[in-house]
Amino acid sequence: MAKKRPQTKAKRPQITDGEIPVVGAREPCPCGSGRRYKACHGREAAHAVTELVQRPFEGLPSEGDWVALRELVPAATVELTLKGGLPEGVPSVSLATVLPMAWPALRRDDGSVLLGLQNDTASGDISRDLADTLQRALTADPGTPVQGRRAPADGPRLQDLLDPEGVFEPVVHAGFEFWVPDAQNATPEVTASLERANAAAIPTAKLQGVDAAYWCETPDKNHLRWVMPYPEEQLLDALARLHAAGKSGLGEGTRLVGSFRAHGLTVPVWDLPSGVTADDVEKPAAEFAERLTAALASDAPLTGDERRARGGLTNRQVTLS
Repeated sequence: MAKKRPQTKAKRPQITDGEIPVVGAREPCPCGSGRRYKACHGREAAHAVTELVQRPFEGLPSEGDWVALRELVPAATVELTLKGGLPEGVPSVSLATVLPMAWPALRRDDGSVLLGLQNDTASGDISRDLADTLQRALTADPGTPVQGRRAPADGPRLQDLLDPEGVFEPVVHAGFEFWVPDAQNATPEVTASLERANAAAIPTAKLQGVDAAYWCETPDKNHLRWVMPYPEEQLLDALARLHAAGKSGLGEGTRLVGSFRAHGLTVPVWDLPSGVTADDVEKPAAEFAERLTAALASDAPLTGDERRARGGLTNRQVTLS
């Protein structure tokens, strides 16, 4: 019998964790372990991608408006301020609720950038996904859209790219004409997308006297949806106190009907009569804000009526994200 040769193990490449590239889930892991990527370094990467960040916009200027533009407002734009200023050849960077064909971002012919907010994201951190899209848009060729992708798990977030002292002032539009500065020369695909978006847009207006409150008009009734920054349990207690006391409305014929939960914040919703406009609720909303501040300051136990009011509000709470 032939003599058995001694078995020797090939040296595995010495790769640090920070250098492990992303490969297919069923491919051998580049670290040399012999296991598939999904069972080795891909497991940690998958966890980083899917871990949900409850408040992705926390720490950004006007967090409530970010949530509203992500979930509630059809057509709006906001000029963004970058840390360190704009790169050469980029005259402006703006956030937009939606872009044509649901593009994640667009580098216009003049070099300006539009970043779409209402898009599906590949990870559980919307802020990181948007930051990755923004960075790629800043270096994209003028006149091209930027496609979505899975952002690197260690990539920057919006909080790393945007100036925390920058002004965040949403401009609400009646439609999506801001997509195309020259509508006559738009492609047929963009024109068709514009027509579909305009047909689906609900008339919306931002209140000026309070933060992150948006009026909208629907066929049957109007609504006010107000994104509030307070801890959910404390806010629900305060709303219950006001509701039980008959002080939760915004004027005759209005009614606090429940709330949304979106990106870690609570969004109370009021039904308004069809004839009530955004201007009509400016003063009542400011007065309600004062009543709410007083109710938030109370730490007294809820009464029976207040507990029932709170239960009703909680039962009518819908989670958007």
